[in-house]
Amino acid sequence: MEIRPGIALANLSDVGLVRENNEDYYCYAEPEGAEEFAKRGRLAIIADGMGGYEGGQFASRIAVDTVREIYLKDLEADPLDALLEGFRLAHQRILAKARESEELEGMGTTCTALIILGTNLLFAHVGDSRLYLLRGPNIFQLTRDHSYVNKMVEAGMLTPEEAEHHPQKNVLMMALGASKEIRADCPADPLPLQPGDTLLMCTDGLSGLVSNEEMQQAVNGNALEKGCKDLIELAKSRGGHDNITVQLLRVASDSMRKTQVDGVKGEPPAAKPEAKADAKAGKEPEAASKQPEPSEKSEAGKEPEAAKKPEPSKEPEAGKKPEGSKDPEA
Repeated sequence: MEIRPGIALANLSDVGLVRENNEDYYCYAEPEGAEEFAKRGRLAIIADGMGGYEGGQFASRIAVDTVREIYLKDLEADPLDALLEGFRLAHQRILAKARESEELEGMGTTCTALIILGTNLLFAHVGDSRLYLLRGPNIFQLTRDHSYVNKMVEAGMLTPEEAEHHPQKNVLMMALGASKEIRADCPADPLPLQPGDTLLMCTDGLSGLVSNEEMQQAVNGNALEKGCKDLIELAKSRGGHDNITVQLLRVASDSMRKTQVDGVKGEPPAAKPEAKADAKAGKEPEAASKQPEPSEKSEAGKEPEAAKKPEPSKEPEAGKKPEGSKDPEA
C-alpha cells in the first residue's frame, strides 16, 4: 500500500527471546480513494493477544481485522463512533470464536487504535498496550493501562515504582473478549497535531522493559526504521520475555500548518472512558484465509473480570532466537 504524503511510518514486531509464537498483531491502513481518505484519514492499530492454546493469536488478529473493516466500511458515520463500533464488534466476534472450542476459552486481546484525520488525532483503547505522543523534548502517555496494578496506583494503594514489580502486573481488568463488557477509552476532544510530532504505539513487551525517556532517546532525531529496531533490541537486551511490537508515525514538518495546542508544556487532553454496549456475543467472525498458529496457555486472572497475560514459560536456547509463528489453515 502506498502511503500518502504527510507522515512517515515504520513498524516492527519481534517474537522476543522466550515465547515460541508472536501473539501481537498490527496494521496501518488508508482508504484508496481521495474522497474516502478525506473522510477517514489514516488508521493504525496494535493488539496483544492472550489466552488459550491458540487463543492469543486468533484474538489479536480478529480485533485488528474487525476494527479496520468497520472503520473503513461506513464512511458516513462519525469517525470516532465508527472506531468504537469496531471495538464493540471485535469484542463480540472474539467471544463467539472462543465458544467454538475449549482450547480457545478465555482468549482476549488488548487493542489500541489511532486515527489521523487532517491535523487531528483521535484514538480508542482497551488493555495495556500504549500510545505515546513525542513532541519536542517531551513525551506524553496518552492511554492509561486497564490493569489491576494501575487501578491500585490510581487509588493511591501502590506507587508507580511498586507497580513495576508487582506479582499481578500482568492482570488486565479489561480486554476485548475477556470481559463481560468493554468501555474503550477515547479523548474528550480531538488532539491537534503539530509538524514534527511523533506517535509511538507499542505492546507491553516494549513498555514493560523500556522507559519513556529511553523511548524518546531512541526515536527523536532518528529515522523511524532505526528507532523501531533500536527499541526492540533494547527490550531484548533486557530479557525479551514477551512479544515486542512498535509502530511509529511522524507528522511531516513541511506538510501541515503549525497549530498551537493548549497545555503543550503539560499533559495533552486526557482520554475519557466511552461506554459501549454489553459484551453479548454477536455474529461469528468471517473466516480468514489464514490464522496464526497456537501459542501457550495462560492462566485466568484471579481478580474478578480480569484477564491474565501469560508469563514466559520457556527459556530460549543459548545463542538462538525462537522461530516465528507459521500461518495455519483457518
